[in-house]
Amino acid sequence: MAKLRLTKCELEVMDVVWRKGRVTVQEVVDSLERTLAYTTVMTTLKILDETRGVIRKQKKGRAYEYEPVVSREQISRSMAAELTQCLFGGSVKSLVLSLVEDNSMSKSDIEELKLAIQSLEADA
Repeated sequence: MAKLRLTKCELEVMDVVWRKGRVTVQEVVDSLERTLAYTTVMTTLKILDETRGVIRKQKKGRAYEYEPVVSREQISRSMAAELTQCLFGGSVKSLVLSLVEDNSMSKSDIEELKLAIQSLEADA
């Protein structure tokens, strides 16, 4: 899979696209938690379509509607792999240990992680 790296602003816009499935520029502007200019959102959507290739647009009346062509999971996996490579020399173990050791995980997070590890062990 190609590297899919998005900026913070692009991720904010993509979050709206993923949640709603198909959106216009105005729907994104109205759904964002922070205020962004219409033109900023329009430019971001254009970049996501033409440069990043993670959404596609379709003309509907006078406006364009945008929909995702990659999933949130694809983006998160790609960005996590890049983070792992850049900050931890490719060591997934180091990444996981850094997350576990900062004491920000709840008991339910730890239980979920244990179950995921058990599942991996069973598949190995």
